[in-house]
Amino acid sequence: MNTNLEYAQQLDLQDELAPFRKKFVIKDPEIIYLDGNSLGRLPKRTQTRLQNLIDVEWGSDLIRSWKSSWFTLPERIGGKIAKLTGAGKDEVIIADSTSINLFKLVVSALRFCPNRTKIITDDLNFPSDIYILAGAAEMAGPQYQLKIINSPDGIIAPYHRLTDEIDDNTALVCLSHTTFKSGFVYDMAEITEKAHKNGVMVLWDLSHSVGAVPVFLNNCGVDLAVGCCYKYMNSGPGAPAFLYVRKDLQNRLKNPITGWFGQEKQFDFKLKYQPHEGIRQFLTGTPAVISLAAIEDGVDLILEAGMDRLRRKSIKQTEYLIYLWETLLKPLGFYLNSPQNPEQRGSHISLGHEEGYRIDRTLIEDKKVIPDFRHPDSIRMGLAPIYTSFSDIYNAVIRMKLVVVERLFENYSPQRESVT
Repeated sequence: MNTNLEYAQQLDLQDELAPFRKKFVIKDPEIIYLDGNSLGRLPKRTQTRLQNLIDVEWGSDLIRSWKSSWFTLPERIGGKIAKLTGAGKDEVIIADSTSINLFKLVVSALRFCPNRTKIITDDLNFPSDIYILAGAAEMAGPQYQLKIINSPDGIIAPYHRLTDEIDDNTALVCLSHTTFKSGFVYDMAEITEKAHKNGVMVLWDLSHSVGAVPVFLNNCGVDLAVGCCYKYMNSGPGAPAFLYVRKDLQNRLKNPITGWFGQEKQFDFKLKYQPHEGIRQFLTGTPAVISLAAIEDGVDLILEAGMDRLRRKSIKQTEYLIYLWETLLKPLGFYLNSPQNPEQRGSHISLGHEEGYRIDRTLIEDKKVIPDFRHPDSIRMGLAPIYTSFSDIYNAVIRMKLVVVERLFENYSPQRESVT
C-alpha cells in the first residue's frame, strides 16, 4: 500500500464489484458518501419499481393489487433476506420496525422460559435495543433483571464476563452481531453454543451486519434475530425491518402483539384470535406496502453482488482505510476506535479525535464528505462495498487531514446539534 491517489485508482480498476456503483443514484459525484451504515444509497431500480407501484399497482389496479402482488410481499422479500442470513426461506419475514420486532421476540422468549428471570446484553449494544429490553423486563415483572456487561475498552466485546454471566437463571442473551460504534463483530457460533449449553435462547440484532458481513443463522443454531433494511441493503429511510425465528420454534413461541395479519384465515374475521402457522404469525397489522416494496431491489443487488465478494472487498477497504489512518491521520491526533483484526470488524471504521464532532461537521458542511458522528469522539466511516470506491476512501482521508492541519474545524461550535 501507499498514500498516492494513483494507488487507490488502481484498486478501483481491479475491483470486480465496481460496475455496481452505476446501479445507484449519485447526483453529485463530488460528494463522498460514507454513511451507508446508517442509510444506504438509492438503487436506480427502486425508482422504477416505486413509480410503477404508484402509477399502475395503486393508480390503476387499486385494491386488486393486494391479491395480485402485495399480500405476499412480507414472505417473498423475507425469503430473499434469508439467503443473506443463512436461514431457510420460511424463517424470515418483513414486519414493522426493528424495535417492534425486537420487542415481539424478547417477550416471546421470556414467556417461553417463565422460570428464568435474567436477560443479558452488553454496553456495545444499540441503545434502542437496551431500551426495549429494559421495557420488556419491567413489563414482565419485578423479578426480571437486565444485566448489562461492560466492554473493557468500548471497542471489543466482554466475551469472558458475558459468558461467565450465563447461568441456569438466564432467559435470554441479546446482542448486536456487529456493534454500532466500533464495528466489532461477535463470534455468533461461540456465543450461541455457550448459551445453548445452559438452555438459554439467543437473539441477535443483525442491523449492522446484513448486506456487509456474512451471517449463518442456521449453521450457528441461532434461535431468534432481527435486523433493519435501510443500511447496507439500501431500502430507504425507515424501511420496514425483518425478523427470524428458527423453524422449530415458530409454533412454540407466541407473538405478543397479535393482529389480523398474523391471524389464521384472516378474512374470516373471527373474533377469537388463532395464530397463523409458521413465521406469518409474527406479523401484526397491515404492512406499509410502498416502503415494503422499496426493499426488494436493494436486496436483489446484494444477492447479485454476492456476500463472499462483498465481504472480501469490505475487508480490503477497511484495511486500506486503517493504513491511511496510521500513516496520515494518527500523527494528527486521530485514534482507532475499531478492532484491528479484520475478522472481528464489520464494514465501518470509527476514528476518534478530541475534536471529532467539529471535524465531522466541517467534513459535511465544507468538504463534501458525509460520515457521521457518535458521542463522545467517534467519526464513523461506513464503507458500503457495493458502491464505495477506494478513491472515495483516499479522498475522504485527504480532506480529513486538511480539516485538521488547517484547523478548519474551529469555524464550528462544539455545541452538538440534535441530529448527528
